[in-house]
Amino acid sequence: MRVHVVSDVHGNSRDLAAAGEGADALICLGDLVLFLDYADHSRGIFPDLFGAANAGALVELRTARRFEEARALGRRLWGELDAAGASRESVIEGAVRRQYAELFAAFPTPTYATYGNVDIPRLWPEYARSGTTVLDGQRVEIGGRVFGFVGGGLTSPMRTPYEISDEEYAAKIEAVGEVDVLCTHIPPDVPELCYDTVARRFERGSAALLQAIRTTRPRYSLFGHVHQPLARRVRIEGTECVNVGHFNATGTPYVLQW
Repeated sequence: MRVHVVSDVHGNSRDLAAAGEGADALICLGDLVLFLDYADHSRGIFPDLFGAANAGALVELRTARRFEEARALGRRLWGELDAAGASRESVIEGAVRRQYAELFAAFPTPTYATYGNVDIPRLWPEYARSGTTVLDGQRVEIGGRVFGFVGGGLTSPMRTPYEISDEEYAAKIEAVGEVDVLCTHIPPDVPELCYDTVARRFERGSAALLQAIRTTRPRYSLFGHVHQPLARRVRIEGTECVNVGHFNATGTPYVLQW
């Protein structure tokens, strides 16, 4: 059995269309939407609306953890857009819908997917075709192994679309229970898995996920979210914890075989 795993696609539909080649199934751990590319400030919804210079300024403020200033910049720019007669919500949703139409069309059959923190779950049923199974707090058997899926991120200063409380996230982890492979968007709360060496900050990892790994001991814990982690792989209580990579940048899936 051969399964390919991707995360943090962020608009890379070209490579996504080929990500399932040679595999029996594709798993996607979320973050399909590209709002702002930290490496290329000309790509994404934000620069499309406000230009690469403003996108670069926003990245600089966020990287410096000057979140209040970043939010002030965003409020000013969105205020100008509102004054021109376009609401923030409708503009963003329209852009996200265009990306989703292209990205979901690129998924091979079968694909098993869960949400990332920048995704908008309520839109997914409109774009997930036959052959794409969306799971969140649920399990599925693939090739004789049980896979559990938990999507989304935890509340953070970034205020991305699909962030939930620690309690809500823990409930989804508990609902999944014992599995062979635990698939999440965010990592367990381990410093070297949570620190992004380029953004120069810790992303939020889950303590509930870490506890589940220690208690239920799945063969693998697979995740993404941290684009340039200090460590891509850590072994915990016999579980191989693997950041499957920043697919937007690499275009290469992680390969799981048994």
